[in-house]
Amino acid sequence: MKPAIISLHDYRSFIKQKLRSAEIHIAACPDSLYRIYKVFLNLDLADVDRIMQTKYSLCGPPPRQPSAMLRSMLLMVLLHVTRFTVWVDMMRTTPIYAIISGFDPFYVPGASTFYDFMYRMWDGTSKDLSPHVKPMPVKVKKPKGKGKKAESVEPESVDNLILRLMGQRFGLDTEAYATLFRIFKSCFLDVSVSKGLVTPGQIETAGDGTPVVTAARFRHHRTCDCAEKGIHNCTCDRYFSQSDTNVGWDSSRGMFYVGYDMYVLTEARSELPLFCHLNYASKHDSHGFCEAFFRFLALFPELKPSSLLLDSAHDSMAIYRLCQGLHITPYIDLNLCNTKKTSDYHGVVLGPDGIPICSAGLKMKTNGNDLHRQYAKFRCPMMKKGGCTCPCPCTNATFGRTCSIPMKTNIRLYTDPPRESQEWKSMYNRRTASERVNKRMKGDFLLEHVRHRHTCFWYARVYLIMMAVHLSSWSLYS
Repeated sequence: MKPAIISLHDYRSFIKQKLRSAEIHIAACPDSLYRIYKVFLNLDLADVDRIMQTKYSLCGPPPRQPSAMLRSMLLMVLLHVTRFTVWVDMMRTTPIYAIISGFDPFYVPGASTFYDFMYRMWDGTSKDLSPHVKPMPVKVKKPKGKGKKAESVEPESVDNLILRLMGQRFGLDTEAYATLFRIFKSCFLDVSVSKGLVTPGQIETAGDGTPVVTAARFRHHRTCDCAEKGIHNCTCDRYFSQSDTNVGWDSSRGMFYVGYDMYVLTEARSELPLFCHLNYASKHDSHGFCEAFFRFLALFPELKPSSLLLDSAHDSMAIYRLCQGLHITPYIDLNLCNTKKTSDYHGVVLGPDGIPICSAGLKMKTNGNDLHRQYAKFRCPMMKKGGCTCPCPCTNATFGRTCSIPMKTNIRLYTDPPRESQEWKSMYNRRTASERVNKRMKGDFLLEHVRHRHTCFWYARVYLIMMAVHLSSWSLYS
């Protein structure tokens, strides 16, 4: 049968009644649990019951309350418990955990009930997104140099990927994690917006991909009989147990890994996760950004970012054109490996970063942009207050040698504000918020300590951690 809708008032009444009957003094609990209890008393999850109405049939026994199930999993994540079997034992031996969750301490759900609820929040026809039988993926090559990222093995360029995604329709009726997204947006992200932690129209979005290890080995087996015929290097399709994962390179740990590349879009000022998308481990960050960003724009039309803060892995002209068309200011670090060492503009020698080089071989100083004429301006690097300090001055002008280059010649090199300006640098420094959020999700909330076999469970775990990050921020800023 359909679950009832439990209001926040009903939950508070339940908590007080059960604590009184169990003779539990909540003030005597550890400080960490008491802070969670105070946050949960103001956490309204009635929308969870409304959203999950369509996931249950009209007949049959009454189900476990969806809001209580989600609240219990949130409490488990906040207490850094990674396994449902351990969590069920904790609720049975320590009644306060079951009561805060919204359960009767003598009637605690089992581990399989939690897995069933996670699958109910999944809208896909299968527990995974891709078929289990498919060709062998292209192997990622180990990069040359310590700390460097692997080269992209994608069959299409960023330009073609953006064109394809622009013609593709995304929405709540197309994504398998739509129900998870509705719950996250209604009960957590909208609350953060109401608290002023996320401001629509002024969102500084930072993006970064991070590896998520899901298994120790890349498991697959043959679906053909080529080995029996003596053909051991056949290109036939294989059966993969975890069909949405493959092998990627972790540049921070300097090792290959099996799992996902998790791309997270973060609000840089409040350091709150906005959206998450799981890709293959071999997916390059520039492609992972496009896959996440187009879905983010379709699902959050009212939260269109005003600026994008990305690292050098996203340094692609196609991304700059995308930002220009959407009227978003990009702050992307320059990848000099993708730029010619020197070029020429009407006799002016340009460095790989687009900055003119004077006759003395020095990079000229940025002098702002002329937005009316759309020119990037540069001046002599040797000019001081007392005049030019160059031993061989190239001009007698009081202001020194100047140079203006049309910004439209290369929107990647000549940005507004200029890449060498203090305004650009101070804004780009906020990009590290995405790295801190990824660290919280993986390190503080033990994402990689979980052992799931299907993508639907991984998505549920990731979004639960995102909800926990928002909850932690509410208690911090309240």
